[in-house]
Amino acid sequence: MTISSRRFRFVQAEFPWVLGPDPGRYSIREHLGEGVRWVLVLRTLGAPERRLLSRRRARGRDVAPSPPPESVPTSRATLIDTSALQGRDAAARWLERADLIASANDAIARLNRVLHAHRIATADGYLREVALAQALVVRVGYGSGERVADGRWEQARELPRPPVGSGVRRAALRPQERLSALLAGRDAALACEELALRARADLDAGRVREAALQLRAAYDAALAELEPWCEEASLSGRLDELRAHRDAVHGAADGALQGGLLDTQIAAVSIVLARLEAALRARTARGLNPS
Repeated sequence: MTISSRRFRFVQAEFPWVLGPDPGRYSIREHLGEGVRWVLVLRTLGAPERRLLSRRRARGRDVAPSPPPESVPTSRATLIDTSALQGRDAAARWLERADLIASANDAIARLNRVLHAHRIATADGYLREVALAQALVVRVGYGSGERVADGRWEQARELPRPPVGSGVRRAALRPQERLSALLAGRDAALACEELALRARADLDAGRVREAALQLRAAYDAALAELEPWCEEASLSGRLDELRAHRDAVHGAADGALQGGLLDTQIAAVSIVLARLEAALRARTARGLNPS
């Protein structure tokens, strides 16, 4: 089998913002000392030309009413599997049988590892990871090596756009109602809610040490912040259940500080975080203010 006959699988996604890392190719290894397992190709499409502003223009300029919307750049991320398929027929059979959603989710997870590493490298906390539902388009396919890296392929399938809000954990109170309550001052965002969201993002991304540390902060905050609702029937039992997990939560966080978690501790983080999320949903389901 010649090199030219090899075909490489890829997943490509486009997002309506600049992802962060500079355009180019990034080699990804699973473990130190191993060969390159994945190649990520990042491109920015439709980026406006950058122009240096003079001091006079830097103060701003007059604009007419109702200006047209500014065009925005988009990012194209192509993740290429370096494990080659031998021949076009084998590649076509793979694409015919492939679980496209699973392939896309796996690619998004790997892209998020790169974006997380970039956030750490740049010390920029405002850089964000992505979700499959945020992509403008997702394609799964195959092609020869350099052609795929250049954005050209032999065959690909485009995934249907998921419904708005799919894959998002919904609060018991519909988001628009909760937003109105927050903006009107009829409710306040609890610190434990934000901390629980961060713990969930870390856990879903496989960052179990970070998830354990975030969970301890979310857990301690929740027990204090939910105390006004402790007599409510919908929350009383949930809070008692959460209190029973204190040793597990703090033990997992201590393990994270020492460098690693046992499988039992990872399982505890997942279980307690789910229980905490359920308690927060129960609070909004029964009403926002303690009676």
